[in-house]
Amino acid sequence: MKNINNYSLPELQNYIDNFDTSNYSKLNIVILRNITVEAITPYLRYLAIQMGFLPNVVFGNYDNVLQDAKSTNDQLINQNTDCIMVFTRLETLSPKLTNSFTQLDLNSIEEEKKFVKNYIVSTLGSIRKKTNAIINWQGFELPVYPAFGVMDNTRSDMQMGTIRELNDFLKLQLRDFKNSFFIDINTSRSMVGYKKFYDNRYWHIGKAPYTLEALKEISIDNFKLFRALKGKNKKCLVLDCDNTLWGGIVGEDGLEGIKLGPNYPGSAFLVFQQEILSLYHRGIVIALCSKNNESDVWDVVDNHPHMLIKKKHISTAMINWEDKASNIKQIADNLNIGLDSIVFVDDNEFETNLVKELLPAVETIHLPKGKSADYKDMLASSGFFDSLTFTDEDKKRSQLYKTEFIRKKDQKKFSGNMNSYYKTLNMSVYIEKANESVVPRIAQLTQKTNQFNLTTKRYTESDIEEFIKSKNSDILFVKLEDRFGDMGIVGACIIKYFNGFAEIDTFLLSCRVIGRGVEKVLLNASIKLA
Repeated sequence: MKNINNYSLPELQNYIDNFDTSNYSKLNIVILRNITVEAITPYLRYLAIQMGFLPNVVFGNYDNVLQDAKSTNDQLINQNTDCIMVFTRLETLSPKLTNSFTQLDLNSIEEEKKFVKNYIVSTLGSIRKKTNAIINWQGFELPVYPAFGVMDNTRSDMQMGTIRELNDFLKLQLRDFKNSFFIDINTSRSMVGYKKFYDNRYWHIGKAPYTLEALKEISIDNFKLFRALKGKNKKCLVLDCDNTLWGGIVGEDGLEGIKLGPNYPGSAFLVFQQEILSLYHRGIVIALCSKNNESDVWDVVDNHPHMLIKKKHISTAMINWEDKASNIKQIADNLNIGLDSIVFVDDNEFETNLVKELLPAVETIHLPKGKSADYKDMLASSGFFDSLTFTDEDKKRSQLYKTEFIRKKDQKKFSGNMNSYYKTLNMSVYIEKANESVVPRIAQLTQKTNQFNLTTKRYTESDIEEFIKSKNSDILFVKLEDRFGDMGIVGACIIKYFNGFAEIDTFLLSCRVIGRGVEKVLLNASIKLA
């Protein structure tokens, strides 16, 4: 599947119409709006298919957001709704604040702000009475040409400050309503550029302010959040070396001849490595997959004065002359992760196409030759690694996977006799009831765990907090240690109680500990508690 940016709209529509989604689960998206945004549909449908969902996109009536939220007709919004996207353009909601700001006195400004804030609260409250679906509310756009010109940014009570205040209020309200998120449309605009983001003629003709390019970027920003919530984000970045981490070929150019340093073109690779390190410190596992002499690569890693990525950052590496698809499979095996957890980055289009063909579960990013100055942005904008949580396990994930690689090597000594191997691990299991301190990690497990997740229900931190507070549910979590180290929280079970019955709502285990018998211990503890 090509990147969405590589399709024209007719090509995109043709791809969607001919794609087999018979085995895909439904993703029901409802759009409430006070503007015309129907042209966003193909972009949302494509991105949903890319994530493995069959999309169903339904629109509320034009400029009917609050009425649709309050309506007793449950055909639009109901318990089967997965996501609600809200578009409330301020120019439609409060024309005075956008078009007549200089004519307003302070009392009038306060009245308009109060109206908008009440509108937000009433809409959110009405939606939540009907559904627990994800709410993605597109924030208010800041004016490019503010009412008071260059003076506007110097005072908080002018137009820019007023709209920022409304955005801040919206963010606070969304935090109080679980599964509700702020989408900064100003970020989408900055990616596209102001002149390509709006079509003023269509705004006047049909209240359709955004170009197709704008709607595509808005869709991408929304689906970055969907990906994280639906457990489709990635946790391992596999990197080529030559012309990816540095410019040139180390086997030909030597340590001193490669391009890496403070001056262009080496500076482009330096900032690319800085972006990789940012991902590392967010808990993303780093691996190398390079056709090279191993000693040459480690010479750069160990001895080049500007090399930022060091051995301590690399969990595993396959540096040889074998095909990269086979090497990536070995990397997944070394780390005990699924192929669908991996993003592969290479400057060679043949290599990325080969991996796409042989390992379709692996996401790929092709870095085009001659575009090294854009490599950082290409990785940062992908959204593959976006997450809604950051836990203690994330901080030490690289070390956890390095230790897992050592375990795998040690396991080979036992020639497949797993029981004998497990006995040598001296495992200790700790099972406890969940409390506030573990909420982020348990939410993260529900969002990320796919291989051993018996119901694959995805929950946010606010969802987990509700389960903990409720008298009608319990959450157990399990920690594991062995002679190689502490593996942290590796599993969880959510139990619901009703009418004298106990139902296991969620039962999951990290892929790193599948097969060790931890699942039996957790299940027994859950049964005893129930």
